[in-house]
Amino acid sequence: MESSPRIVIIGAGIVGTNLADELVTRGWNNITVLDQGPLNMPGGSTSHAPGLVFQTNPSKSMALFAKYTVEKLLSLTEDGVSCFNQVGGLEVATTETRLADLKRKLGYAQAWGIEGSILSPAECKELYPLINDEDILGGLHVPSDGLASAARAVQLLIKRTEAAGVKYVGNTEVTAIEQSGRRVTGVQTPDGVIPADIVVSCAGFWGAKVGELIGMSVPLLPLAHQYVKTTPVPAQLGRNELPNGARLPILRHQDQDLYYREHGDRYGIGSYAHKPMPVDLDELGSFKPDEISEHNMPSRLDFTLEDFLPAWEATKQILPALRESEIEDGFNGIFSFTPDGGSLVGESKELDGFFVAEAVWVTHSAGIARAVAELLVDGKSSIDLGDCDIHRFEEVQLTPEYVSETSQQNFVEIYDVLHPLQPKLSPRNLRVSPFHARHKQLGGYFLEGGGWERPYWFEANAELLKEMPADWQPPARDSWSGMFSSPIAAAEAWKTRTAVAMYDMTPLKRLEISGPGALKLLQELTTAEMDKKPGAVTYTLLLDGQGGVRSDITVARLSDDTFQLGANGNIDTAYFDRAARHQTASGSAEDWVQVRDTTGGTCCIGLWGPLAREVVGAVSSDDFSNDGLKYFRSKQVVIGGVPVTAMRLSYVGELGWELYTSADNGQRLWDALWKAGQPFGIIAAGRAAFSSLRLEKGYRSWGTDMTTEHDPFEAGLGFAVKMAKENFVGKAALEGRTEENSARRLRCLTVDDGRSLVLGKEPVFYKDQAVGYVTSAAYGYTVRKPIAYSYLPAEVSIGDSVEIEYFGRRIVATVTQDPLYDPTMSRLRG
Repeated sequence: MESSPRIVIIGAGIVGTNLADELVTRGWNNITVLDQGPLNMPGGSTSHAPGLVFQTNPSKSMALFAKYTVEKLLSLTEDGVSCFNQVGGLEVATTETRLADLKRKLGYAQAWGIEGSILSPAECKELYPLINDEDILGGLHVPSDGLASAARAVQLLIKRTEAAGVKYVGNTEVTAIEQSGRRVTGVQTPDGVIPADIVVSCAGFWGAKVGELIGMSVPLLPLAHQYVKTTPVPAQLGRNELPNGARLPILRHQDQDLYYREHGDRYGIGSYAHKPMPVDLDELGSFKPDEISEHNMPSRLDFTLEDFLPAWEATKQILPALRESEIEDGFNGIFSFTPDGGSLVGESKELDGFFVAEAVWVTHSAGIARAVAELLVDGKSSIDLGDCDIHRFEEVQLTPEYVSETSQQNFVEIYDVLHPLQPKLSPRNLRVSPFHARHKQLGGYFLEGGGWERPYWFEANAELLKEMPADWQPPARDSWSGMFSSPIAAAEAWKTRTAVAMYDMTPLKRLEISGPGALKLLQELTTAEMDKKPGAVTYTLLLDGQGGVRSDITVARLSDDTFQLGANGNIDTAYFDRAARHQTASGSAEDWVQVRDTTGGTCCIGLWGPLAREVVGAVSSDDFSNDGLKYFRSKQVVIGGVPVTAMRLSYVGELGWELYTSADNGQRLWDALWKAGQPFGIIAAGRAAFSSLRLEKGYRSWGTDMTTEHDPFEAGLGFAVKMAKENFVGKAALEGRTEENSARRLRCLTVDDGRSLVLGKEPVFYKDQAVGYVTSAAYGYTVRKPIAYSYLPAEVSIGDSVEIEYFGRRIVATVTQDPLYDPTMSRLRG
């Protein structure tokens, strides 16, 4: 049997042992798993995890990871007993807000292929007799949820994988990661070095410490979370055969930040209803192997009763039967939290061959382990990893201060009803564009993304609502879709379509790729032809080896050896960094290439609208005519005395340019254009209008409208793929694929009633079957109707009727040819 790469997995918890098992399943056999604790009870989060698995999640990827975890643990059996007790899950609502949220969550479940239903208070009582149905308004029941026996699963996985040749080493600390030429070569322990081609850190809340060994920021914060067991509950006596058994559904009372499970005739209660309790790992102390037990382990801190007492009162209210019991045992258990609540998965950009799978709870453990195994063996996870990619954070979001504050806030909000646009209250103003002072003067309403302050609309434009033609007036929104929105966005869209507007595009990630090997690198990584004359701008895709869309970018060739990229975020930066490093290290002087993130030192104004040419002509002597600067071309110009790189691009579908300059010149450029634009009715416009206008034009947004799970032809982006090009990453996988033979297509939907809005991720039904979900949605101010996009089976045709489920209500929509606005491109090319 051919030997596989040498793998060392750090951590023998539920993630590490599942990863070993998934690798063995794929034929890899040279695996060592290390843990600093004893293998029978390592002492990490797995050892005390209560095991509740609620699968439904706003993130499709996280829901699918949970779904696979359920399937795998059900199949993991010994003596006829599996490692998953599928008792179902019940989440109850005691407020109208929560009940509405449960209806939205049922939509997520349907969108991701998880069965569930909304129950009345009486139905909740019938399912869960101990509940106080007078206090609840309803519940969400998911029959396939349940209880994972995490510690038992670990032991069975160790047994199974040891039989397949995996080596487990307990009571062994990792002291260093050996490397050579920026590639991992081994793991150092007190007993010597274990050679390795690949190292995967599955160290749980110790993950940040392991990352420090290679200088890698792993943005997680260990936090304590309270869990108690009661004395026997009289109503439970004799109801469960096993001491730790359960027959009732796992229960969440999120309005009080609580969850519940049975332990035989006792109850287990988990609480987030207390202040965040960050843990300093250096203060945990050391545990000798023979000292670790169920009640004494590094991840189990002393119980603080005073923090739990309000939760105990709330418990006796929702579950009156527990008034006859007491708190018998409790502890503050350590779990990993991150700035956005997601897991941390992927390969380090600092060191090739070093991977992490951290901040992974039992709920998603087997699913993420499978994803990492696919990443190692096949080069790609079948489930998109964008939501948990280790590189999704910006540099400012990796600081200890940011990680600590946002992770603690994530703990506080874990069960809160949060809007998709809900901004952080703190920290704010981490990154502001050079136009920020002007935006504030205009009454900008700011939301936050990637640390950037982003104006969504401007109160200064409220007066325009009186001038705006009646047919541009948008319909009234419901309270949910109306949150973090304003009718002012309609006025900003109107002025963009009829006059001229300035958009702050500064938060768009900008990379400079330069050097004699720049063209070679871009030719290999992109789907379009890059060998064009300086001045050319190209829209292109980055694919993975299986043809999935890992990003879409614009590439401007500024000179023979210098390219400016408009990218989607830090995941793209890490990808180009690694590729450039490999090309430079392995090639000749002609292969040398450098990647620089220039975002912070530059800025960008999108100047768009039918009067854009008049505005720029008033402050520049450069030729901005059709012949002077053609569509998808760039050139160096001077505007109001400011050196500018002008690119003839528009993501709102109107004539205009992206105007780039250095950050120190930004405000001067804004002021020059603002002054010149006054006679032409110029306004500042925000992201709310931008999002509507780009959907009217049919432009896709990476991460929502396409991910690594979609190929270019399914996404309607086949035009960006030049199969005649000699070679590029993903080309071989696309051979024979076309838009016509795709099994599914990204389709534009318009809402028939002209007023019902959705926000994204709602399930889409065709002939009463859930066949897709909404990727992006907005009200189309120009076309006077709500727009949504969704992947639908190929048999669903233009003109067919579908239904979108929104908070339990079905909204009828029609599959429509896109783009809805200016399909001939005359506005853009005019």
